[in-house]
Amino acid sequence: MKAPPFSRERLGRVLMENAAVILFVYNRPEHTLATLQALAANQLAEQSKLYIYADGPKNDAQDKDRKKIEEVRHIIRQENWCKHIEIIEQKHNIGLAKSIISGVSEVTEKHGKAIILEDDIVTSPGFLSYMNDALRLYEQEEKVMHISGYMYPVEAQLSETFFYNNPSCWGWATWQSAWQYFNTDTADLLKKIKQKSTEHFNINGSYNFLEHLELNLTGELNTWAIYWYASVYLNDGLCLHPQRSLTQNIGMDGSGVHCDFNRAYDVNELAQSIAVKPIPLEISGVAREAMMQFYNKLNNPSWSQRIYRKLRQFLFSIKTVFVANWTKVFKHSTPFAPSKGGQKDANIPLWRGNKGEDD
Repeated sequence: MKAPPFSRERLGRVLMENAAVILFVYNRPEHTLATLQALAANQLAEQSKLYIYADGPKNDAQDKDRKKIEEVRHIIRQENWCKHIEIIEQKHNIGLAKSIISGVSEVTEKHGKAIILEDDIVTSPGFLSYMNDALRLYEQEEKVMHISGYMYPVEAQLSETFFYNNPSCWGWATWQSAWQYFNTDTADLLKKIKQKSTEHFNINGSYNFLEHLELNLTGELNTWAIYWYASVYLNDGLCLHPQRSLTQNIGMDGSGVHCDFNRAYDVNELAQSIAVKPIPLEISGVAREAMMQFYNKLNNPSWSQRIYRKLRQFLFSIKTVFVANWTKVFKHSTPFAPSKGGQKDANIPLWRGNKGEDD
């Protein structure tokens, strides 16, 4: 890999600085608020710069959708979530994939590295510390291309940190020197992966990641994370993961554009901190085997699990309809205004990580 295009002086500053945080938001006010509240509770939030990319309304957006977008834009200005905040708002909808690709490119080009969140990723208080520690430790290791904050709820005894070649993008970080290899040429990626090993790319056939690229090629999907995985994979990159997850995706409730109702990815309790120490630059065989078992179980749920998922999805649908009708009757001018005395309103959802990818 190429060395980062920085002078020695600038590289020194990059190593010392805390990484900039990027948050991508759109039209989910409750999720956005919970994500920002958790981020602000991080130990390094008061020492970090936050870039918020807010996507705009679609041309055919209904009034209720435009209202949600405005609520989100009110929330992101509601408090000083980090030391410095820069908001980039789109007048029109450009989509999550384009927003993330351009946003990560802009910020990493400016700062050399970045920590990335979406509007439904709630973090533990030690998330930023873990990310910054890992970014500093592996800055000069060209094989390390990605830092993951999320870890799947696998049944395995893993090291406190380990390497795996599949990046999780539910709270992650990278450097400009790695992101420069991000490739969106779908046909080129498919050709190279098939030449290398489709079976290995699909985690020994346990999950059809290749299909995501094929569906993007035909236009049936418009996502971005699969391109990052393919880029990392073809460059023999490594992705650092924590033994226990520092993030929780609260958007697997059917409210997102790319995520359906699914609780299989929930973690019972978030790690409050993870110690980052040098480890061998090699893929953990234990982790890869654990992920194979996780995907095999995910793709072949028992009948009781299928019934449970359907029931939860049905109940969520009923709740959504009820809340929508209730809101029509009792309208509030500022539904997400902070409560008096600096206390967080008890009615505002604050995810604590004890409940159970764009792609």
